[in-house]
Amino acid sequence: MSEVRAVTTEPAGDDEAAEASAALRPQSVLLVYFGDFVADEGVLVASSSVVDLLDRVGVGEAAARATLSRMTRRGLLRRELRGRRAYFGLTEHGLRTVVGGRTRVRDDGVATTSRWDGAWTVVAFSMPETWQRERHDLRARLGWAGFGMVQAGLWVVPRRVDVSAVVDGLGLDDHLRVFDGAPAGPTDAGRLVAEAYDLDALAQRYTGFLGRWADGAPAHVGPDPLVRLVVLGTDWLQVVRDDPRLPLEFLPDDWPAVPAETLYRSLLDRLAGPALDRFRLGTDVIPDPLRA
Repeated sequence: MSEVRAVTTEPAGDDEAAEASAALRPQSVLLVYFGDFVADEGVLVASSSVVDLLDRVGVGEAAARATLSRMTRRGLLRRELRGRRAYFGLTEHGLRTVVGGRTRVRDDGVATTSRWDGAWTVVAFSMPETWQRERHDLRARLGWAGFGMVQAGLWVVPRRVDVSAVVDGLGLDDHLRVFDGAPAGPTDAGRLVAEAYDLDALAQRYTGFLGRWADGAPAHVGPDPLVRLVVLGTDWLQVVRDDPRLPLEFLPDDWPAVPAETLYRSLLDRLAGPALDRFRLGTDVIPDPLRA
C-alpha cells in the first residue's frame, strides 16, 4: 500500500466514504495481525517482524514503533526482552479485544437480522458538559453496539441489546436511562432509522470494498498471502465496525453489504492457509510463557 492515512471521524461525502476504509489505521492493522495469528499461536513476536509487516502495508518504521508503544501503554500489548531483542504479545485485555473484533468481523454476518422481532433498545443519557472524555467513550461504545443517535443524548437500535455489557467499566450507570420499546405514532420507524444512521455513507464503504477487492486484491498490496490477509482483514474491519446490522426491512433490496461479505469470505478462505504458513515460516517468534 503506497500510503496510509488517518481515517477521519468527520462525516464523509460520497467520494470520501468510498475511499475511507482504504486508509488503514496502523493500530487496526496490528489488532488484525495479532488477532488472526498471534492470539492462537501462543507466541511473542519480535518487534523487527512487526515493523517489517507494517512496512509492507505502507507504515514507516517510526510510525510502526510509535504504534507498538501506544498499544503497550494502553494495555493491549506487553513487551518482553530477550537479550537485545524486544518481543510483543497480547495482554489479557488485548486478547479480549482482538477476539471480540474477530467475532464481529468473521462470526457476525452483516445481514443477520432477517428474523427481527420488532424490538428496539433506547438509551438516554445526561452528564456534565465538562465530561467530554466520558461522553466520547460512551458514544464509541454505543456506536460499536449498533446504536444510532436520534438527537443529543438519545440513541436507539432496532433490536434488544444488553446495555449493561456495552457500558461495563465506564462508571456511567447513574447517568443512563435504558428502555425496551418500539416507535409509536406519529413517529415513523423508517424515518427514524434514516435519521439515526447514515446509510448512504455505509453503502459507499461496501461498494468501495467491492471495487478494491474484486480482482483478488488491490494491485499495490503484492502477492504475499500474509500481507494480503492482514490488509483484507483490516479493510473489512474498518468497513463493518460501524455497521449497525439493521433489520433487512430498513435496507434497500440491492444493499451492497451482502455481495461484499460474500467476496470477503471467499478471499478469506483462499488466503487463510497460505498466510498462516507464511507467518510460521517467516516470523521471528518465541513461546509466550503466559499462553503455555
